[in-house]
Amino acid sequence: MFRTSLLTSAVVLGTASAALADAPHVTTDIAPIQSIVARVMQGVGQPDVILPPGASPHEHAMKPSEARALQQSDVVFWVGEALTPWLEKPISSLASDATAIELMAVEGTLVLPFRTDLAFGAGQDQTDADHAGDVDHDHDHDHDHDHDHDHDHQDDHTPDHAHSHSGQDPHIWLDPQNAIVWTRLIARTLEQADPANATTYAANAAAAEAELSTLTEELSARLKTGKDIRFITFHDAYQYFEHRFDVPATGAISESDARAPSAARMAGIRDLVAQQRVHCIFAEPQFNTGLVDTVFADAGVKLAVIDPLGTQFSAGPALYPDLIRDIGEKMAACGG
Repeated sequence: MFRTSLLTSAVVLGTASAALADAPHVTTDIAPIQSIVARVMQGVGQPDVILPPGASPHEHAMKPSEARALQQSDVVFWVGEALTPWLEKPISSLASDATAIELMAVEGTLVLPFRTDLAFGAGQDQTDADHAGDVDHDHDHDHDHDHDHDHDHQDDHTPDHAHSHSGQDPHIWLDPQNAIVWTRLIARTLEQADPANATTYAANAAAAEAELSTLTEELSARLKTGKDIRFITFHDAYQYFEHRFDVPATGAISESDARAPSAARMAGIRDLVAQQRVHCIFAEPQFNTGLVDTVFADAGVKLAVIDPLGTQFSAGPALYPDLIRDIGEKMAACGG
């Protein structure tokens, strides 16, 4: 199924050209995951992404071009049905021959439960984390696979499969430690799919892990200097970042699934802003900030925009660290 060069062996190709010609077709669900995969594939190929900029991952109608990219895939990396429930059936039907990796189910991934209370923060117990099992959706591509757990793809994506993520927060990429865990698995998966470029994948993954570890240390030090950080987010997408860097939010206007907030919830959030002396409200570019402007115009808080999907950054290997750094810098600047 892999796309190979049609040039004869008499034609001498550069290493980079040969790598690009022979690279597996990799598809991802959202831009941050595409960026993490692109870092591992750097110098070999470029992964596709299904969700276009500005669209919500919670609800999306796939376009024909997106369906074609999925259908042509050799490997698919996606967060999971808890984030993109509309993507599960297309993966099963259009990419049934592909190796599909659901990142929420990767061993070592920190998975936290939904927060449903109006107020949360320092008193919220976030230590009850579920480390999901390792799921390697193996398929025979005429290559040898040595994954520890082999599963049939059709079984993994039927409606009654075992990987229900009900009650779990799917915004798992906002913990860079999760990205490090996935980077290792992404490299192993690509090495098995494309042994000719295994050395490049391994080297890229090692470099990416070092880069993300350094970024985590830098942001941890930066955020410690402004411990009195009190903020409300537009929707509850950031608890993985909060957990990793110990910067708990006071609350969120909308819950984790980004449903429209009720009038009662908005009134409660407005009261919370006053009671807790919140410094900042963080809006997001893919949602209408007019609601925030209208309700909190006279609340005496700073309004800033943070972008969990990286829609404001250029696609590619740098997008993921750029968005993590941007969130950290804006939270640090919020400190009172």
